[in-house]
Amino acid sequence: MNKATLLLADPSHKMLMTLATYSAVGVAAILIGAKFFAWLQTDSLSLQASLIDSLLDIVASAINVFVVRHALKPADKEHRFGHGKAEALGGLGQSTFIAGSAVWLMIEAVYRLVHPQPLQEGLTGTLIMILAIVLTFGLVNFQRYVIKKTRSLAISADSLHYLSDLFMNVGVLISLNLSLFLGWVYLDVLVGMGIAVYILYTSWEIGRRSLDVLMDRELADTAREQIMEIALQHPHVWGVHDLRTRSTGLQDFIQMHLDMDETLSLLEAHNIGNDVEAAIQREFPHAEIIIHQDPRPNKEAARL
Repeated sequence: MNKATLLLADPSHKMLMTLATYSAVGVAAILIGAKFFAWLQTDSLSLQASLIDSLLDIVASAINVFVVRHALKPADKEHRFGHGKAEALGGLGQSTFIAGSAVWLMIEAVYRLVHPQPLQEGLTGTLIMILAIVLTFGLVNFQRYVIKKTRSLAISADSLHYLSDLFMNVGVLISLNLSLFLGWVYLDVLVGMGIAVYILYTSWEIGRRSLDVLMDRELADTAREQIMEIALQHPHVWGVHDLRTRSTGLQDFIQMHLDMDETLSLLEAHNIGNDVEAAIQREFPHAEIIIHQDPRPNKEAARL
């Protein structure tokens, strides 16, 4: 079992990812109740937008509970590369939910522009939005800690839209009070439209990252160049070709061919391969690395 597999099976990482998913569901549930009450009191469109987003948050976060649980299953006979892509499927589902909410909010905002309505009970809305900001800020920071430790795509997607929620909640708080105390009724509507646009952008980012994983997109060019440089630093490696990389979010996969002197023994070639693998593993600790050694008569032949 290589280091990457051990990392994936780390019980502390599993616990962190599981705790992050349940925390997101819990925060979303609290905010739904609070925002629903505040919306009934104020009839604010921006607050209604925030409420709808929280409803979608809890659906997406509930899906994440299932997705993360499945993604953490170890590789088996039917899934030799593990179940990491389940996170990408979950992220794609999240992007669909989020995009739908953005479209609905935009339609509602246009209606409110045509039929403006005054806001009421500003204090209730203000207190609820402060609560939302505090809880969301705490959740996002915890999620960032988990992402740093585990590189989970599903939690990264969850964190991305909760981060958008944080900015959205601040915007709602500002627009709610300006609309009430300065009479800027249309500001509430405009903030609601801005939230819809931002949610749509968030859904695009989540969907794009998920599709990259599902379509086995190569790692970034800088990462591939770094892998090549590390391999070529070994004095017995004459060349590198057929480098292929991909990621499941939780884990990267790197495959390559190394050109070596044909006079080396099998044991020597094997040890060189192990040295290169260890060097790459130090820079890419989440990677599973497969190396094939190719014999070459001389360095010039290796460059061709």
